[in-house]
Amino acid sequence: MKKFVAILSFLLSLFFVVPAQKVNVYERPLQYERSRDYDAKHYRIALTFDLDKKYFEGENRITLTPLRDDFKECLLDAEELVVTAVTNSENMPLQFTQTDKLIIVHLSKAYEYGETVTFTVKYHATDPKVGLFFDEESPTNPIMVSTVSWPDRARHWFPSYDFPHDKVTNEMIITVKNKYKVLSNGKLVSVKEDKKNGTKTYHWSQELPHSTYLFMLAIGPFAVIEDSLGSLPVTYWVYEKDVEDAKWIFKKTPHMIDYFNRLFGYEYPWAQYAQVTSPRMGGGAENTAATVLGQGVIHDKRAEQDFSWERIIAHEVAHQWWGDLITLRTWSQTWLNESFGTYSDYLYTRHDKGEDEGAYDLLRKKNRYLQEAHTRYIRPVVFDRYNRPEDNFDSHTYPKGAAVLHMLRFVMGDKPFFRTLKHFLHKHEFQAVDTHDFMTAIKDVTGQNLDWFFEQFIFKPGHPFFKISYTWDEQSQKIKLKVVQTQDTSQGIPIYTIPVIIGITTPEKKISEKVWIKHKEQAFEFSVDKKPLLVRFDEGNYLLKEWTFEKNMEELLYQLKNDDVIGRSWAASELAEFQDDPMAMRGLKDRAQNDEFWAVRRSAIETLGTLKKKEHLSLFKETCEDKNSKVRVAALGILGNYEEPELVSLFKKQFIEDDSYLAQAEALRAIGKCGDRSHLSFLKEAAKMESPRNVIKIAADWAIKEINKT
Repeated sequence: MKKFVAILSFLLSLFFVVPAQKVNVYERPLQYERSRDYDAKHYRIALTFDLDKKYFEGENRITLTPLRDDFKECLLDAEELVVTAVTNSENMPLQFTQTDKLIIVHLSKAYEYGETVTFTVKYHATDPKVGLFFDEESPTNPIMVSTVSWPDRARHWFPSYDFPHDKVTNEMIITVKNKYKVLSNGKLVSVKEDKKNGTKTYHWSQELPHSTYLFMLAIGPFAVIEDSLGSLPVTYWVYEKDVEDAKWIFKKTPHMIDYFNRLFGYEYPWAQYAQVTSPRMGGGAENTAATVLGQGVIHDKRAEQDFSWERIIAHEVAHQWWGDLITLRTWSQTWLNESFGTYSDYLYTRHDKGEDEGAYDLLRKKNRYLQEAHTRYIRPVVFDRYNRPEDNFDSHTYPKGAAVLHMLRFVMGDKPFFRTLKHFLHKHEFQAVDTHDFMTAIKDVTGQNLDWFFEQFIFKPGHPFFKISYTWDEQSQKIKLKVVQTQDTSQGIPIYTIPVIIGITTPEKKISEKVWIKHKEQAFEFSVDKKPLLVRFDEGNYLLKEWTFEKNMEELLYQLKNDDVIGRSWAASELAEFQDDPMAMRGLKDRAQNDEFWAVRRSAIETLGTLKKKEHLSLFKETCEDKNSKVRVAALGILGNYEEPELVSLFKKQFIEDDSYLAQAEALRAIGKCGDRSHLSFLKEAAKMESPRNVIKIAADWAIKEINKT
């Protein structure tokens, strides 16, 4: 029997036991929290930009307090910046030394602990390689400036103490040609026009402290769409050509903020919420009060079914609490930003689209982690070995951490879990935090010590593998369920202690019972008066796990029709073992045609597709008309694998008539598998079609290459 890997087909080929790691993350250097001898309080950054010359100049007036006595020198992070002068609060020059990574300011006297120190660094820069980007006008974007300060690249556009555990307030005073608009963190204090010089100066003020990697700046001829949530300004800064699409793409933003306000029990903390598009982002960067999103967020309405950014938009909104309000203390603690952000976007998906879509989204997150665990490495979620901070922004940090939070919620219960989140945010607002702060918050709110949970799932690598079996004894009217943990503990993976819900359905009733798994092998007994129709391990799908659970065909067919969407999808994949039984095939066909949820329909046709039987061709043709594009894509891919030339006319028709870019792309790939050189002109013409991420041209080019091989 194959292990459970759920709906994503790329996991079906993975082995049950995690193989040797292809990346040895333990060879990476051990990293520590940075030491510092001062606390930065405020940065007043005043810059003048010339977008044509890709040049900026100005100053940063820095206010700080020493964390020790006899403070004579101040070290600032600065790269790609040319410092021309440093002056004290009385505008008298200070001596300084600049290296390729630091500015060392020699103060005019020694300061004692807690005194206020203010000085100004004057500097300029031309077209930095990272941190701040000058983009020329192109067919996709106007001339503009945008920043990506994460994770430690603020130093490439202003001198600072550039590590996340130090939080500061700031002002951004930016002078540009008057045809440009400027966005930054905080609230817009003023816009002053200098008609003589043809410039405008934008003054933004961020009055609540945040980390330097959250500083942002965007300059360009933006169109600004104004929205709101009550008195909170909500704006969308986009290219002029994108205004109409941006209106419907971003329209749920106020609703997202309102939902998270209520969910987290903490009102949105910042003066505004803006979103701005940039050619420099693939996804999003959650700068305080002003998120930068890749320009790919803009698409036409028919692309929404395949290329929706709604989850990413929700994820970045959630970061205004998880990452911006409270912030990881060191880069080993990435999960406090990203796992919480990822779990939040799952919660929003479930809230907005319903239980089934939420369940499938969480499964997709689990499988993303499992793919990394099988093909790259396993590591603890909190991990202090990395070359660069980016190393820790992986599928252990994003989806695994989200799945762990879902398990934690299951262990704690809904009300205690969300009470803890509220308490944690209020207690540590505007602070840098680590995992032990969150563990303490659980104890403060619930009185419970859950260190055992964190030790297993946060501080150790891996996840449980369960081998499950059961027997039904008619005479004693008992089910005997056996659970064996089969994970390879030689890699530091523990034998887990975790509760699980066992669901049992008989012809007359359904029972659910929570039991605790604590040992490598355990047996449980349940009294039921009838032979079960279904025994369900982990009812509710709370655990991050892999498993095998051998079942007979009758039980799988019952599960296929009666379980939740995750269980139905799993049953569909398991029924491949009964490919020679007509009843199993009828059950799969019925679900492919009639299940109410698209992922179950897709799972059913994918299982049938692996069998590659001619009698299923009519079903696959029929499901090319499914109302969900993901099912149509799967059906077209399966039909293409038959390599039948007579199907090409169907694929051409599908390309012409389908309203999904991905389905159209799959139809072109299918032509490449089944067609001949007579279809090249059709493919070459199709390659001219514009599409999100260029998926149509990529598919057409692939198909042309496949045909030219023959």
